[in-house]
Amino acid sequence: MLAFILRRAIQAIGVMVVVGVVAFSMFRFAGDPVNQMVSIDTSAAERARIRDQLGLNDPVLVQFSRYFVNAAQFKFGTSYQFRQPVADLLAERLPATLELATCATMLAMVFGILLGVHSALRRDSLLAKVFQAISLVGISLPTFLIGILLIYLFAVVLGWLPSFGRGQVVRIGWWTTGLLTLSGLKALIMPSITLGLFQMTLIMRLVQAEMLEVLRTDYIRFARARGLTTRAIHFGHALRNTLVPVITVAGLQFGSVIAFSIITETVFQWPGMGLLFVQAVQNVDIPIMAAYLMMVSLIFVTINLLVDILYTVVDPRLRSTISRPA
Repeated sequence: MLAFILRRAIQAIGVMVVVGVVAFSMFRFAGDPVNQMVSIDTSAAERARIRDQLGLNDPVLVQFSRYFVNAAQFKFGTSYQFRQPVADLLAERLPATLELATCATMLAMVFGILLGVHSALRRDSLLAKVFQAISLVGISLPTFLIGILLIYLFAVVLGWLPSFGRGQVVRIGWWTTGLLTLSGLKALIMPSITLGLFQMTLIMRLVQAEMLEVLRTDYIRFARARGLTTRAIHFGHALRNTLVPVITVAGLQFGSVIAFSIITETVFQWPGMGLLFVQAVQNVDIPIMAAYLMMVSLIFVTINLLVDILYTVVDPRLRSTISRPA
């Protein structure tokens, strides 16, 4: 088991090295950063001094080594737009993005599994057909349109929820959260639904398809022949074996939720890393763009590693396969 985790960790490090090369290339070849930091009337001598101060005159290998060492220490340079360290900007925006992504994923997991199980066990009922129709809507409509429709209905017409922002937040150390205030909870509802609706419908359809397949297997027939209760068969055997692909999709979707929360954060002006990235693209703030790429990649490879470990917890057969010598 330990060797399996080490192999996955080495693969994750290799992925991060490749992403680091891409991020460095973006930082190095996407334009002259000095032009973003000075005014038009800055003298050539002053520009040369800044270039030398930033180490842009060093060989490419030296610059890459320095960039990779600094990135390993979460030092991504200074933002051109905000004139602040990029690491501080990301740390300030990270709680908002993680809070939104976590709530959206929990919403998608809970309702996706419940609706998928019901649709599999009662697939001919009227309610199951309604769930299927909702899943088609959730997959078909683009995220930004769902967000705009929710804003129009619940913020403009009904006036129940705020249309933008994060509401009042509470600071706990360096972390900020809106889960402890009423305005923060209200502000979280619509962005969470918007971001989690596609994932919820995806998980629902996956659970339904996998559970229908599992219910046809021989060991489920054997469990019924043994006289086990319907609840034990459905939830103790069928659902447990259905969770392996669900964990895969949910884990990867959590990374996707963080990476693609850009649209939701822009629609609702949610002060997270996605909105910061959009502002960086608009102002060609390359340090923020490169740091965002590194951070999202780190989240993806970490989630993949955790998903691989969770496989062995859910399915004991995988533990024996991993422990078996090659």
